[in-house]
Amino acid sequence: TKLYIPPLRPGAVRRPQLVARLNAGHKLTLISAPAGFGKTTLVSEWVNQRIGESASGNSVAWLSLDEGDNDPGRFLTYCVAALQTLALSEAEGIAPDVGAGIVAALQSPQPPPVEALLAALLNEIAALPERVTLVLDDYHALDSPPIDAALAFLLDHQPPQLHLVIATREDPSLPLARLRARGQLTELRAADLRFTPAEAADFLNRVMALELSENDVAALEARTEGWIAGLQLAALALHGQSDNPRFVATFTGSHRFVLDYLLEEVLHCQPPDIQDFLLRTAILDRLCGPLCEAVLETPPGSGQKMLATLDRANLFLVPLDDERRWYRYHHLFGDLLRQRLQQNFPPLSSPPVGGTEGGSVAALHLHASAWYEQNELLLEAFRHAAAANDVARAERLLESPKMALHFRSVTLPVLEWLTALPEQVLDARPQLWVRAAALTLMTGQTAGVEEKLQAAEKALSIAEGPDDAVRDLIGQIACARATLALTRYDPETMLTQARRALAHLRPDNLAFRFTANWALASASLLQGDRVTVAHACREGVALSQQSGDGFSMILATSDLGEIQELDNQLHQAAESYRRALQLAGEHPQPNIGEVYLGLARIHYEWNDLTTATQHAEQSLRLMRQYDQKIDRFIVALAFLARLNLAQNDLSGAEARLAQAEQAVRRPQFARRAPEVAAARVLVLLRQGQYDAAAHLAQAHPLPLSQARVHLAQGRPSAALALVEPLRQEAETKGWQDERLKTLVLQAALQAHGEAEAALQVLNEALALAEPGGFIRIFVDEGTPMSRLLSKAATGGIAPDYVARLLAVFPDSAAISTTPSKIQNLKSKMVEPLSQRELEVLQLIAQGLSNREIGERLFLALSTVKGHNREIFGKLQVQRRTEAVARACELGLL
Repeated sequence: TKLYIPPLRPGAVRRPQLVARLNAGHKLTLISAPAGFGKTTLVSEWVNQRIGESASGNSVAWLSLDEGDNDPGRFLTYCVAALQTLALSEAEGIAPDVGAGIVAALQSPQPPPVEALLAALLNEIAALPERVTLVLDDYHALDSPPIDAALAFLLDHQPPQLHLVIATREDPSLPLARLRARGQLTELRAADLRFTPAEAADFLNRVMALELSENDVAALEARTEGWIAGLQLAALALHGQSDNPRFVATFTGSHRFVLDYLLEEVLHCQPPDIQDFLLRTAILDRLCGPLCEAVLETPPGSGQKMLATLDRANLFLVPLDDERRWYRYHHLFGDLLRQRLQQNFPPLSSPPVGGTEGGSVAALHLHASAWYEQNELLLEAFRHAAAANDVARAERLLESPKMALHFRSVTLPVLEWLTALPEQVLDARPQLWVRAAALTLMTGQTAGVEEKLQAAEKALSIAEGPDDAVRDLIGQIACARATLALTRYDPETMLTQARRALAHLRPDNLAFRFTANWALASASLLQGDRVTVAHACREGVALSQQSGDGFSMILATSDLGEIQELDNQLHQAAESYRRALQLAGEHPQPNIGEVYLGLARIHYEWNDLTTATQHAEQSLRLMRQYDQKIDRFIVALAFLARLNLAQNDLSGAEARLAQAEQAVRRPQFARRAPEVAAARVLVLLRQGQYDAAAHLAQAHPLPLSQARVHLAQGRPSAALALVEPLRQEAETKGWQDERLKTLVLQAALQAHGEAEAALQVLNEALALAEPGGFIRIFVDEGTPMSRLLSKAATGGIAPDYVARLLAVFPDSAAISTTPSKIQNLKSKMVEPLSQRELEVLQLIAQGLSNREIGERLFLALSTVKGHNREIFGKLQVQRRTEAVARACELGLL
């Protein structure tokens, strides 16, 4: 309803001279005037006229603002939602997707900087084929310097495709003087909006059906100074007056006093049932029939009937949809109704217990809360419970599994309520202290968290309650401390607190048990305890499935994929990552960047560099949307640099590393410096700068990088001395990924003089790598590895796998002793199959249909068919049976 363009009322006073000025609008059109000057009505007339005259659909987006939009993330989310209502005939399918990824990023507990999101949104708007208008109505309802700054940024970088219109009661904090000086601002003020005598006569006599004399119209117009709301209220008050000239003659006073007087006249002229309806429903931001019936406890159908009556009576009711189901009161009218409501029905001084006081404002809020809860609108239900000062009910709603507290639009109002509660209320309910600490962490903030947890512990020490409830709360406190320690990369504290949490939490407290397991896995990974990591990940998956919470399921499935990847189980890891993407939906949040990076690493190993690049780029885009304290984007940059190297793009690798190196100079990102340095060593070695590479590898230190430098300098023995202890350590700890890395590097090093020993190590590496389909780990070692693989092929070591590996090496690295099977493979195939194509081929051989293959691999049917075409082309066949036969002939199956 906030995006609904108000329709032009039948018989409304038309204002063509003002519409013409709006049509000539520049970069920004500002309509600024006090309440009741017809700002919204004028813009509605202009917009509806444009839509009616347009042959290309709707190019106007509308957003009605209120106080709840003060959060920059919520504001930007609604702006995007408004833009997605555009219907551009020349760009069908484009406008609904504008900013889709930005909305997902904003729902993250730690959204990226607003300027970064605005820049992305402006780029998408700039790509639209025609000019669009965004109307921000009631901008005065906001009191948010960050939003003012965001709009100023938008105006500074505004593309020519966008026209911004702001309707407000007061001037916004924007660079209006600069825009005015540049001729980029169109302004309409109160003096422009006042009704002229002719418009006042048209309104009073034609629209409001009064038969006033010319003198009476002129008197009212003069006394209201053309103020449209004043004229409307005067017209309502005049209905039923027996002496119009006398009423007009006594009609005096400033706007505020006139408004108070006229509202009193209007309300008192209404039947008691309408007065009661107006006052009691004034607590609602939006009204519909069933909601009003719940608040007033009236029979079904009566609410919608009353709303229709008020709409026909022109009693300041604004429709919010075409079906006339949802309405709101005119803002000023609603404000004054609420003032009178407080006078007539004082709020409760303490929370209601065991029932409500029927005549209290709190009772009305509780009725509204109950209706919203029944209709599964839990945030609205919570807000009315909080307004009723019913802490118990508000807390119960917070505990509902349907309350999506990981969404920022929900987290912030809940935190605001918790922060506003008196300390004595929180002390009486220490669980609210814990909830406030947990939600603060969820928004990416750490300040004040420990203080809240200590306050909870102090309150617990004197609180009376069931032992199991106290134990569970102790577990929640420990869980929050474990998460807080993660922000400091403090694994010892994380482990201690996570284990304490799991020991105290109730078995059915699935949400906190999941968080504790997640913290346990993260801490164990930092310490290299992968056995504990694997157990915690699997427990996390089970907990998330048991709770049914989508956010937890995504995290758990992603973590499972990471541990599978560390165990060299690339196919299983890829399946877990794809499952996480499926759970995330079409518009993933920034934390899904980890999933894309995992898939990028796997496809890199499978030598599918195109897919790896696509996933890595998407990962970087998402990770850049994190809060600026999160360092994961640096990992993505370092990986992309390695991808550039694999594609012989030295300049691209240099550009990626320059960005990463600039980032790790910041103290909070220094922890990522070794990863960036390892990628830089590879670039230096490719450039022949051995001394610089040696210095950098020694400075961090990076033993594997040092070994590569020794090898490049012709000192394989020194390199082996570094690698052998690393291999033994990996085998002792059971680190399969590190074991494979050291085995491959050791084989390449021993190939320089210890051929038999090298083949033995290579055989062990091949056995470890073949189930996962590793390719790049061998290819990246270059010519020494291709020669060693050729010798392995001659010796009959893993013939099919070795043949696949050698087929990937550049032809210049091929050795004459390569067996005939490999030569056949390279001569008969136009291009090697990618790892994904090999997966599809395996399923084809099993007799699965295209649809079944898509379901198994989480691929669209069109994508599976595309892979089929690529496979048939590379194998030079026409149908499935021929593809399977040729693949068997080439040793691919």
